[in-house]
Amino acid sequence: MKGIYLFDYINENEFKKIERSLKKYNMLAYKKLYFEYYPALKEGNFLGELVSKNQQNATETYELKLPTDPMFAKVHDDIKLHYIVYLNDRIVMLDTITPEDILGEGHQSELVTYKGVMVSKEHAEKDIFKINLLNLIQK
Repeated sequence: MKGIYLFDYINENEFKKIERSLKKYNMLAYKKLYFEYYPALKEGNFLGELVSKNQQNATETYELKLPTDPMFAKVHDDIKLHYIVYLNDRIVMLDTITPEDILGEGHQSELVTYKGVMVSKEHAEKDIFKINLLNLIQK
């Protein structure tokens, strides 16, 4: 098991909540994450965009874009996995999955959809306005 990296979490409870919400609302992104991206990370194939590098601590920070519906991405932003790689310790530290607000809210209660896009309960009017605006622009 020479090339294997171990997973750890900055805040495991919060990460698992967001991960379950991702499973519920975007199964494609969840399947890609579990069956393609996690095994690749464990093997040392670091996917996504290198955001920063710390030579002193031998760490690299990455953002990995997950498959997202284009309309969801325009309304809420892309779904991204944020993780830190500790090269000397061979640890992949899973930080979070963004957008945290809509995914965290989706874990707490059922979200409604409007024209196929999840709508936040806190910002429902804003989200519906964005969806309507994007639909008008596309026509």
